[in-house]
Amino acid sequence: MLKLMRIEIVVVVLGALLGAVSPVYAEPVIKIDGSSTVFPITEAVAEDFQIAKKGAAKVTVGISGTGGGFKKFCRGEIDIANASRPILKKEMDACKAAGVQYVEMPVAYDALTVVANPRNDWVKVITVADLKKI
Repeated sequence: MLKLMRIEIVVVVLGALLGAVSPVYAEPVIKIDGSSTVFPITEAVAEDFQIAKKGAAKVTVGISGTGGGFKKFCRGEIDIANASRPILKKEMDACKAAGVQYVEMPVAYDALTVVANPRNDWVKVITVADLKKI
């Protein structure tokens, strides 16, 4: 009777543990979300990564905005946050409170170039002050 009870307890414990564990052969999923500005480059890198890994990992890339991405990241919902700006103090605090560590890594810089067609008839020189008025 005691031997049967031990076996039942082991079966129940193993069943509970197995139910909580993902299948051994499931591919890992890397979740990325955040800035729509960074999305195109992240999507391209994710595709190349999946090809290089021959399907050994799946990468999902979403768009929720920089702030939305940081919220998800600090809550542990995603692995990588796309951002078009540095992390804010309140976001740093949220990550710290949740025990989430991070490394900021710039992947690109963006810029705005203003060009006037030489055949235009309204401007020859434009200043930053002029642009602010427009």
